[in-house]
Amino acid sequence: MLALAAHTSHNLISTFQAIVLGVLQGATELFPISSLGHTVLFPTLFGWHNVVAWQSETESPWLAFVVMLHVGSAIGLLIYFWRDWLLIIAAFFRTLGKRKIQTPTERLAWLIITATIPVGVLGLLLEHPVRTALAKPLAASIFLVVNGFILLWGERFRRRAEVRELAVREGVKRDGGRRLDTLEYREAGVIGVAQTSALIAGISRDGVCMTAGLARGLDHSDTARFAFLLATPPILAAGVLKLGDITGHLGNGVRGAAVIAAVCAAATAVVTVHFLTRYFKTRTLTPFGFYCVLFGVAMVVYNAT
Repeated sequence: MLALAAHTSHNLISTFQAIVLGVLQGATELFPISSLGHTVLFPTLFGWHNVVAWQSETESPWLAFVVMLHVGSAIGLLIYFWRDWLLIIAAFFRTLGKRKIQTPTERLAWLIITATIPVGVLGLLLEHPVRTALAKPLAASIFLVVNGFILLWGERFRRRAEVRELAVREGVKRDGGRRLDTLEYREAGVIGVAQTSALIAGISRDGVCMTAGLARGLDHSDTARFAFLLATPPILAAGVLKLGDITGHLGNGVRGAAVIAAVCAAATAVVTVHFLTRYFKTRTLTPFGFYCVLFGVAMVVYNAT
């Protein structure tokens, strides 16, 4: 039935497929389980051969469609964090005027900029070759397992005594976590570099950012917020850079579906981030780590047979 839906439209992708992929994107972009990995794997499970055929092609509508999916989730993040972004943007311009950084929000603005630079540069250089080489179901399955172990390692590493001692030395919150505004710019840069691993299908952008933040002594709540804020600029920038793909010949047959998928992704992202900002106040990455390992192993077996 699901496979049949792929052929009920004159477009390259059906409205039903667009809705499913949009909802999937809006949820998995923010849950630390890799949206790109799931977007590669689920069409295989559903028998959507039209989508599977695009995924590793050098030139296809797939990348334009995926970029629109990500733009949708970024718009959802903007909707949810719009007050934060107004404060951050205002703080950034204040620092330009007075040429100094004084408040936590002003520092956060520059931490975001510092972390965005490496993912922007490396993303431009590596996005196309990485997608062509690794956006395949078996590779995505293997890296999903890797992602799970990264999340589990992050939870184990954060318990090390030296991380807690660093937090105590540099400033702690009441819950024992290090304050976000105590991050050094070089640490933000490292988190930005780590974020580029999300170019690999199966590796979660938010997952690696949260793991890196936990390794530097942040608590789950702050590291999740920082990861959500960090995700927005590079995704929107990629959308602007790839606008020519969706408006050009590669967008033929997918534009309408891409818009529908982006709207679904935005709406789902708002709901998802609302849930996760509350979830990470008291809970950890561990369940997501086990999910990625178990589902990833199952998909390795499925795709290898």
